[in-house]
Amino acid sequence: MYDVYGLGNALVDMEYRVEDSFLRRHGIAKGHMTLVDEGRLDALVADLEAYQAERLSGGSAANSILAVQGFGGRAFYSCKLADDDTGAFFLDDLSAAGVRTNHNARGSAGKSGRCLVLVTPDAERSMNTFLGISTELGIPEIDESALATARYFYVEGYLSSSSDSLAAAMTCRELAEQSNVKTAISLSDPSMVEFFRDNLEKILGNGVDHLFCNEEEALSWAGTDRLDIAVNELKDIGRSLNITLGKQGSLTVSGTHQELVPGYQVQAVDTNGAGDIYAGACLHAWSAGMDSAEAAAFGNFAAAKLVQQYGARLRRIEDYEHTLTQFKAAPARGLQG
Repeated sequence: MYDVYGLGNALVDMEYRVEDSFLRRHGIAKGHMTLVDEGRLDALVADLEAYQAERLSGGSAANSILAVQGFGGRAFYSCKLADDDTGAFFLDDLSAAGVRTNHNARGSAGKSGRCLVLVTPDAERSMNTFLGISTELGIPEIDESALATARYFYVEGYLSSSSDSLAAAMTCRELAEQSNVKTAISLSDPSMVEFFRDNLEKILGNGVDHLFCNEEEALSWAGTDRLDIAVNELKDIGRSLNITLGKQGSLTVSGTHQELVPGYQVQAVDTNGAGDIYAGACLHAWSAGMDSAEAAAFGNFAAAKLVQQYGARLRRIEDYEHTLTQFKAAPARGLQG
């Protein structure tokens, strides 16, 4: 029934155009992402009442799942949201894109996760992220029947930071293995590798079918500055690897076969979400029958399109279909600008 069953945080990006004085007034680190608590969130939102916000659903795995759906696949997403306007917006956005969600995704007390993206006149983006009720994503949010009918189970490594979400990720991986659903995980961020490695290993179990990470995460996992050493260690936890290398492209590894798939030369303005759309592109490509090299090339292409705009995902669901059409029409490894 589904190409990909995803599990992850549910966040709504709320983008505001502000002056630098706003950042100084609130002591916000310009150009950085900062986790904030509810009190800090409320203070910032109160001072942003006079500003108009552009909203877009997000979260790492959600970005990947929306990409799978947008590229023409069939996707399901298990998440947790509060019974508030932010939660309603997130679910409506995914529903409009065609993504199915768990029946109990929304309804809890508390506040839904959101990220306040403050854009200054120089186009610098400063992010203040409140995870909210998303940290309580757990086993009750798993839809076992949807998972059992999927080709792939995909989970973000960010879930290693919460006991509830860790339990959900481990359970989903075990259920997927029982149903012969291929498993895939993204390490998500070097900080997850550094601070939550033990929990990541619990999610990985005896290894997953597909492991996504970037070069920094790979080197951090192996405690080395040599990618070849990192690859050998990562092969113990991922039967196939996709390691993104920025503008150089990505490295695919399966068994003894390795291939560097070149990237596309573009002018990047915002690299947030590049790994998310890369994973979504690969998952869709595999579901559609592409081999590992072609899937990685499509992932590189999609990431190159995304980094030329601001934001962690493409703005409209139609933009994903357009990106796939462009990839099929473009000369091999030939996207420019």
